Amino acid sequence: MASPYHKILIITAPSGAGKTSITHNLMQHFPQLAFSVSAATRQARANERHGVDYYFLSPEEFKEKIKNKDFAEWEMVYEGKYYGTLKSELERIWANNQVPVLDIDVKGAIHVQQQYPINTLSIFIEPPSVDELRSRLESRGTETEETLAARINKASYEISFKTHFDEVIVNDNLDRACADARELVQNFLAAEVFQGKKAD
Repeated sequence: MASPYHKILIITAPSGAGKTSITHNLMQHFPQLAFSVSAATRQARANERHGVDYYFLSPEEFKEKIKNKDFAEWEMVYEGKYYGTLKSELERIWANNQVPVLDIDVKGAIHVQQQYPINTLSIFIEPPSVDELRSRLESRGTETEETLAARINKASYEISFKTHFDEVIVNDNLDRACADARELVQNFLAAEVFQGKKAD
């Protein structure tokens, strides 16, 4: 079971803000961190493995776990597409004496900090501007005009929640943003008890 001394690191951001790059950098520098594998109802891509990239569940399986209160957080991120963090995944990482790293949606991040108010550090990665975010998403070449517009609208909404998190890092330079994140995480891991600002 979770104890007050079990730590959680949350990295959250709008899509395209650089969250995944910063998370990977932290994982390389701190062996005590372990990536928390999320559950998802989408289909696995060709290079993805169940239990490594995601726990791939059917919508029915996912809803059953919601009913059983198996999730620390879950969201329907896009219509019919569910993502969530299983409590069993956090327990698995804590059992290895490691700190789970949650790379999750903004709403899910707020929900986790409400459930685990002690010893949870939440970092919001903010893009330099919405225009810069649009350019980054366009450069991926994976978005239609419609999906791009949806992501930009969602990003603008998510940025409005940045004050709910312990720390905000503006990613206008990836090396500097990674260095800032490493300093925050170093201090967090060294602290016996951490109490951040937390969500209202």
